[in-house]
Amino acid sequence: MTDDSNRPAGPQDFFKLFTETGEQAVETQQELFKQMLGAGMSGGMDMNQLGAMSQTATFKTRVQSGGRISIPDAEREALDIQEGDIVQAVVVPIQRDREE
Repeated sequence: MTDDSNRPAGPQDFFKLFTETGEQAVETQQELFKQMLGAGMSGGMDMNQLGAMSQTATFKTRVQSGGRISIPDAEREALDIQEGDIVQAVVVPIQRDREE
């Protein structure tokens, strides 16, 4: 038997969990920003990379074989994402096209 006490029970719980996760991500990014400024950005980070941290994109994509997803061309261009770059993703299923 599994413990489902931490799983969202409905849309309100899911929204609350999603909001809390987003707030935690913002706090983490702010702390990282403060640390970089405190270190005088001596870690080799330039202002272009720092500016990129504040950019985000929201888009829909289809899960491909092996769990792969693609970032659309427009978003990759707008965020200057290139092959080999590391990105962070928040995944929210919105539609399932399958028979249960």
